[in-house]
Formats: sequence, C-alpha cells, structure tokens
Amino acid sequence: MPVTGEEIQLILNVIRDTQAVEIDCDVCLMQVGEFAEDRLAGKPIAEGLKAIEQHLLICPECREEFEALCEAMNALENPES
Repeated sequence: MPVTGEEIQLILNVIRDTQAVEIDCDVCLMQVGEFAEDRLAGKPIAEGLKAIEQHLLICPECREEFEALCEAMNALENPES
C-alpha cells in the first residue's frame, strides 16, 4: 500500500518535533491533568511540564485525551455553555 503525501508530511512533522529526551504515553497521561489545569488557567507552562507539551505535539492519542479532558474541565466550569 503506497504512502500518501499527507502521511509523509505527518511523519516528517513528528521527526522534526522529536527531542533528544522524550517521555512515553504513560508518563504523559499521569501528568496531563496538571498541564490542562495550567493551560486552561492561562498560566505559563512550568518547566516540569514542558515534556508533556512536547509529547502532545507528537502523539495524536495523548493529544486526543488532553483535548477531551480540556472539554470536560470547561464544561464543569461553564455548565450553561
């Protein structure tokens, strides 16, 4: 099965965004709640959470979990929305 141009671009983006030290999904998901709270509060990302931000750039599964968490947190804070 041939690879599409879009798939090649996604692979190149992941390679470009990959750092020398990466965390795995388990570590990301353990800390994504704290990251989401800070992000939604408009706080700067703490140095200890930079790895979470980086992982979310390259991992669509964790990014999906993060986005769902943010939506849920927004719904709790703004129930009439």
